[in-house]
Amino acid sequence: MNSTEILNSLQVSLTLRRLCFQLIENHDDFTDTVIVGLQPNGIYLANRIKKELELITNQSVVTGALDITFFRDDFRRKEKPLIPSVTNIDFTIENKVVVLVDDVFFTGRTIRSGLDAIMTFGRPKSVEFLTLIERRFTQHLPIRADYIGQSIDTINEERVSVQWKEVHGKDQILLYSPNENE
Repeated sequence: MNSTEILNSLQVSLTLRRLCFQLIENHDDFTDTVIVGLQPNGIYLANRIKKELELITNQSVVTGALDITFFRDDFRRKEKPLIPSVTNIDFTIENKVVVLVDDVFFTGRTIRSGLDAIMTFGRPKSVEFLTLIERRFTQHLPIRADYIGQSIDTINEERVSVQWKEVHGKDQILLYSPNENE
């Protein structure tokens, strides 16, 4: 597969900062807003958003992690046993604005699963969706993101890889395309 860099480290940093300012514009005070990262990869983005928001606003931002493994519509189709990730929501979502966070918005199935999973914790005032990368033209469900870092045009055979410095040593987003000979 061929890889193309979509965003480099500086661009990732600037995009995260812009997303934070959009959240601040819409929420101002985060006492009634919680940020929830979808496991496994949305938690890295949620933690970065939390850190940046707290630096900018000097407010505490409540953040959690949500596992959606058994809420997925395809979990029974997997050949290997599923190993769920950790859910860490030690706060109430009742009458809060919940911002669900995932790194890549592809078909919409992950966020749909996230919506189902978050409802088991109570009834939020509203739910918003933040994604770092939106893959246009690939959504299977009528779901749209409220906050988008970057929209890219892709085909189903391509793959987007978000790499975080905490895991991969540097921030970068790559698009992998199949070789023409494959």
